[in-house]
Amino acid sequence: MPTTTPELRPLLRARRGIAVVFAVHGAVAGTFASRIPAIQGHLHLSAGQLGLALVMPAIGASLAMPLAGRIAHRLGSRAALRLLLALWCLALVLPGLAPGLPWLCLGLAVFGATAGMADVTMNAAGVTVEGGLGRAIMSGLHGMWSFGGLVAAACGTLAARQHLAPRDHLLLASALLLVLGQLVCGRVPDVRAEPEAEAPPRFSLPPRSALLIGLVGFCAVFAEGAGMDWSGVYLRDVTGAAAGTAAMAYTAFACTMTVSRLAGDAVVRRLGPVRAVRAGGAVAAAGGLLVVAATGPAVAIPGFALIGIGIAVVVPLAFAAAGHAGPNPSQAIAGVATVTYTSGLVAPAIVGGIAQASSLRVSFALVTVLAAALVVTAGALRPAGLVAQREVPARAEQPHRV
Repeated sequence: MPTTTPELRPLLRARRGIAVVFAVHGAVAGTFASRIPAIQGHLHLSAGQLGLALVMPAIGASLAMPLAGRIAHRLGSRAALRLLLALWCLALVLPGLAPGLPWLCLGLAVFGATAGMADVTMNAAGVTVEGGLGRAIMSGLHGMWSFGGLVAAACGTLAARQHLAPRDHLLLASALLLVLGQLVCGRVPDVRAEPEAEAPPRFSLPPRSALLIGLVGFCAVFAEGAGMDWSGVYLRDVTGAAAGTAAMAYTAFACTMTVSRLAGDAVVRRLGPVRAVRAGGAVAAAGGLLVVAATGPAVAIPGFALIGIGIAVVVPLAFAAAGHAGPNPSQAIAGVATVTYTSGLVAPAIVGGIAQASSLRVSFALVTVLAAALVVTAGALRPAGLVAQREVPARAEQPHRV
């Protein structure tokens, strides 16, 4: 078997290391998400004030992500990942230290900026390992991100029930995740630019190829944001579900997406990225139709679960396609990530605005249309070249030295 040859053993070790990096990154996000209600209560924030604060991470990420390529060019991929993951872990303490709304907004902007730069760098590292192995691994890596977030959120729920103050919980989680992240970063390949290579610009508009790939990610992230933020509200307001039943919609959505990402690499190897995304779009659209047609939780909850299954592999494949599409993976991934983060920024507001003007059913009709659009736009992932073991992208092997 090729996976047992001595040449591949360092790459398999690197794959395990980068998988833990993804889990650490997800755990930071999940830890913060689990303590949002406690932070809101501690600072006595209204729903509108909290909504304003929660926009700041996406803004910070979108502004800072283009810098990740330049940092990786200067430091090398391993040192850049160490630095940016450490900053992301340390930034976890900021929301718990904020004395009021202005400081919370500032802290969350920094939180988002470090999250976005670390996100770009770890995805670029994943693309490098994927190219060396010659088979899809990005879906599984993103599944580890989701798994880390779910475990951290569960720990956060336990901390909240034990009445542990958000400041103390975030400080403890930050320290533990910082240590774990620094330990596993040593397994990541150290990719460095050639001495004569020109540094990427500090800020630049995403190239056309990144915009096309980002459009695919935009559709998926819009559906993801709507499912995460509005599934429980949908069940409560549209189907009349009780609070406990309504919460099951998010659980079904998050769990099916996590499991599908962990299993998604095998699907991608069999179908290829284009057909996998088209199939996923069809499944997500079917789930959206169930949600829109639902008159009770028994139909809506499976609908949200199908949306989670359908969009699971899309963003990992978009990042992989970007990373393999050009000579600078970090810069290309930053371009795609900027587009997809924008979708995450606007999705909750658009869903809420349409619901205010019409109804949540109409909002999720839009989600269904965007999920169906994946069937049409999936062709943008074809240049990635990563489909199965026999399709090793040549350009991933040479523009840098490891």
